[in-house]
Amino acid sequence: MTLWEESLARPEALRRRFEEMGCSPEDMVSPELVEGVLAFHLFWAPETLRNILSREAAAVGVRIVWSRPEKGTVSKEALLLGTPKQLEGIAARLASASETEARTWGEQLRRALAGRVIRQWRLPLPRGRELRLGGRTLIMGILNLTEDSFFAGSRVTGSSCISRALSMVEDGADILDLGAESTRPGAVPVSEEEETSRLVPALRAIRERLPEAVLSVDTTKASVARACVAAGADLVNDISGLGFDPDLASAVGELGVPLVLMHIRGTPETMQNDPNYENLAAEMNAYFEERLSRAEAAGIPRDRIVLDPGIGFGKTTAHNMALLHHPEFFRAFGRPLLVGHSRKSSFGKILRLPNPEDRLESTLAVTALCAWQGVEILRVHDVRENVRVVRTIEAVKTLGA
Repeated sequence: MTLWEESLARPEALRRRFEEMGCSPEDMVSPELVEGVLAFHLFWAPETLRNILSREAAAVGVRIVWSRPEKGTVSKEALLLGTPKQLEGIAARLASASETEARTWGEQLRRALAGRVIRQWRLPLPRGRELRLGGRTLIMGILNLTEDSFFAGSRVTGSSCISRALSMVEDGADILDLGAESTRPGAVPVSEEEETSRLVPALRAIRERLPEAVLSVDTTKASVARACVAAGADLVNDISGLGFDPDLASAVGELGVPLVLMHIRGTPETMQNDPNYENLAAEMNAYFEERLSRAEAAGIPRDRIVLDPGIGFGKTTAHNMALLHHPEFFRAFGRPLLVGHSRKSSFGKILRLPNPEDRLESTLAVTALCAWQGVEILRVHDVRENVRVVRTIEAVKTLGA
């Protein structure tokens, strides 16, 4: 079973969710009951657990509403509605139940309730440094040492990489992310040797000029990660979510650096071949739970991991918009979030702008949304413009409160 939080700040959002679940009017929650109430969405709840959940929910005043599927099928999902105290109550009761499934779910809800309120993190970096997350949105500037990344303006060569890095830091970038293998839809992988030969000299040169800068390497390969950390990289940004190279998890664990764990379906070559999900949030949460467990088994503590929902990686435009609207889907893990939305093709489809060069305004609009929602890191091509948007949002949030 999978669960995640649903933001139900407006009564109409709650009604719409009930309608999507096939609920009848009598199931609806009155608008005055929404304030102070949290909603957790359950998916794939086993039939044996339904009576237990209903019994324990009634005991602590939590409302549980099961979906009403088509005739002849079993309900797979439910909304659990209650105050934090009520939800903590049902989590405790389930965690001490005699049934194994109930105990497992109780612990999962307890972790989710604890994780959703964490908003400050300190990620250890090499040479005794640390990356502090929370409180404000950080900007990660993109440096592509490739000839085929989807946005030509992000491409740099060995000779221009240093000047672009210096410019990004001057413009306010908090992190620089270097990649040497395009991950655009349809992209073909490059060899380990080619990727390493592009990245290592650039990292060494930037580290020499910017000794305190936070440098990220965008790679899915263990050997490349090792070489890049030795050359000065501080963290590994893995678009495969530890899914491409079986040795990457152990390599990152041994290196002791933070990891960005991204969601992807398929590979860059195949990911946009008709992506579909029975339930997007449920399947992505199950993915992250499995990959976090995989990371921990390889020696990467959870407190060194950042989650990235993977905008555009095996998702339709509708999927991407839902993820941008609902970052709370992944807050139950208690980990900071990174969103990479810059100039993505979804904006081109919405605005009928096939050229990535025309998508700055839509990028900035989503940057403002994510900063308002408290997303911790935004990965972008245009540092100066995005920094200005984020700082404006921060001023509105603090001075206008």
